[in-house]
Amino acid sequence: MTATLNWERADEHPELLGAPVLEALKGNADARVAEIDPESADTAQFCERYGMPLATSANCVVVATKRGGQVSYAACMVLATDRVDVNGIVRRHLGARKASFAPMDETTSSTGMEYGGITPLGLPSGWPVLVDTAVVDTPEVVVGSGLRRSKLLVPGKLLSELPGAEVIALTR
Repeated sequence: MTATLNWERADEHPELLGAPVLEALKGNADARVAEIDPESADTAQFCERYGMPLATSANCVVVATKRGGQVSYAACMVLATDRVDVNGIVRRHLGARKASFAPMDETTSSTGMEYGGITPLGLPSGWPVLVDTAVVDTPEVVVGSGLRRSKLLVPGKLLSELPGAEVIALTR
């Protein structure tokens, strides 16, 4: 069954946004939010339940990198139809000795966002946000809202304008 989503201006619905996301979106008329079933927050389930093609969703993958014993974090944005090359492209681009997907508990505690709602909007200051070129070229993409019970619809180009954002090809 396909449900209809009611997309509304995000900054007018603080109850549907994680606290850091709300702060990042203040005054932004381009971001819209829709309430969803939290059990359908994961991309594949969301797209199936709400009748959206995978190519309309962008996933935020948090990566932990190590260099000289120091752990750093970065966010990578790729379309749901693609896979980010963490051990190749991302590791080399960030100049890390080692790169891997960050553990869920570290990701949620450091971002202040719920697992299944992680988004590049409102990430901690200083985190690089690597945005795949295909995301930027997509007129509108669905991303997390910081909470499992809602999703954001934003212009792909908006993600390239975030603090710390760099547009690169993240897939092979």
